[in-house]
Amino acid sequence: MRVLQAGLNGLAEGSDHDLLVIGAGGAGLATALFAALEGASVLLAESTEKVGGTTAWSAGTSWIPGTRHAAEVHPGDSLAQAANYLDHAVGEQAPPALRQAFLAQGRAAVDEAEQRTALRYRPYPKHPDYLSELPGAVLAGRALEPLPFDGRLLGELFALLRPPIPEFTVLGGMMVDRTDIGHLLAMNRSWASFRHSMALLGRYAADRLSHPRGTRLVMGNAHVARLLYSLLAHPKVTLSLNTTVAHIEDGADGVRVVQLCSGEQRCAVRVRRAVVLASGGFNRHPVLRAKWLPNLPDQWSPAAPGREGQAHDLALKAGAVYHQGRPSAAFWAPVSMRQRQDGSTAVFPHFVLDRAKPGMITVNGDGQRFVNESTSYHLFGLAMQQAHLHAPSIPAFLVCDARALRAYGLGMVRPGGKGLKPFLADGYLTEGANLAELAQRLGLDAKALMVTVERFNHHALQGVDPDFCRGQTAYERNLGDAAWPGPNPSLGPLVEAPFYAIRLYPGDIGAATGLATTANAQMIDAQGQPLPGWYAVGNDMQSIMGGAYPAPGITIGPGLVFARIAARHALGVTP
Repeated sequence: MRVLQAGLNGLAEGSDHDLLVIGAGGAGLATALFAALEGASVLLAESTEKVGGTTAWSAGTSWIPGTRHAAEVHPGDSLAQAANYLDHAVGEQAPPALRQAFLAQGRAAVDEAEQRTALRYRPYPKHPDYLSELPGAVLAGRALEPLPFDGRLLGELFALLRPPIPEFTVLGGMMVDRTDIGHLLAMNRSWASFRHSMALLGRYAADRLSHPRGTRLVMGNAHVARLLYSLLAHPKVTLSLNTTVAHIEDGADGVRVVQLCSGEQRCAVRVRRAVVLASGGFNRHPVLRAKWLPNLPDQWSPAAPGREGQAHDLALKAGAVYHQGRPSAAFWAPVSMRQRQDGSTAVFPHFVLDRAKPGMITVNGDGQRFVNESTSYHLFGLAMQQAHLHAPSIPAFLVCDARALRAYGLGMVRPGGKGLKPFLADGYLTEGANLAELAQRLGLDAKALMVTVERFNHHALQGVDPDFCRGQTAYERNLGDAAWPGPNPSLGPLVEAPFYAIRLYPGDIGAATGLATTANAQMIDAQGQPLPGWYAVGNDMQSIMGGAYPAPGITIGPGLVFARIAARHALGVTP
């Protein structure tokens, strides 16, 4: 692979390429890789200076049913069960043909990736579908995680990989996954955890002698790094960073002339087969955001830079349309925010580490609960917006007692209960000697908050939540604390002073609404006819889940599968 970091320097005017892929996030890199496996020449244009997009910041999970890995942890699962689950979870929110193609081609995509590239996966022993109460849901097997990757193998290209969110690292740059976190928290109680933790710390210390951060990569960083490393073996791929596409013109011979821009530089290239949009979705397109996500500031989004929608304007000009009929144009997570020392804003998504644990509740501006705290992050974000129509729920307040703070942390505050002063000083964390004082400092009605906590505590001791049914499903109980001595791992009272709270906002983590396509990822026009040579993958493509979020990795998994489908269809490779 040839990499152009200094704009378009090195890209010949009028050069020919089989495919133009717009965007070098997870789906774009995968599209380029699958096309390269077929011998195609690919130009990969990335608008930022880094590769990986939001995938690099994510947990890196790929939800793909029916792979060979599923049998390791759930041999009884089947594609028919997965189809039944999606029928119930998604229904008519998205075209059924899309999820049928996804299920039919998922195993082939994973098999080819593992056999012919550096991508490697493992199933987590327990990683439930989010709507575990629905028919066809499973507790494990469909969610695949990338194996850790040694970033040193990338050489100089390690610097091109988008680093993880700093607040998701340890000691200023050491990446950890859920297994590592468990060992670190137990290192003083278990010899195995102590050894695991010492190995992590030793590797990180060695890394920092020659690198700005740790080179043991996990989660989304590992997924992206494996894609990037795989592309190094393909000399017919060109990656051009800091590059946008200004104009696409169809030629008389079917070859498109594409005008590229990088700062003041301009270059025209020829694309013989197809243009594939993988630019990350509409979310930062100023017009579309105002239309589909009104009154929800982009500053609340924890997604990576990019996603500004210029490529969408080109596709719309060519006749593409967006899919209609979605209940939500985006996927959501509750986030908390804090200004960093360099003046930037840390946006921290609350996925699994705190809000569903015993000793925590979420209340609105009236001091009352309004949501099942153990529901999925997407449904939590939607609930905040819906509740705000009737009572002040943005921001909401995630409240806990001192025991819960020590045990689980609170957002950017790490477990252990130490080092709270900076968080208290800048207002990220609010403390009260009692609930009345906490309410006063948050601007809440003290009596209302105390009544809410008293009611919650009474029922939590019994392991039930008659108000919001928290901790009833297998997924919700899995988010709790398996070591909790009470009858429900997700329910525990708030009793130990002092009490703490942080503010939560709904942040969009990805686009659900995308360009309408066929089951081959080919864009269609308003009459439903395919647009020759135009494809969309990742969050540029209408989500196969519609506005539902039924499982972990429902953007990265389909992104990989449809990357392969799009590349092969564009190149005329038979299924």
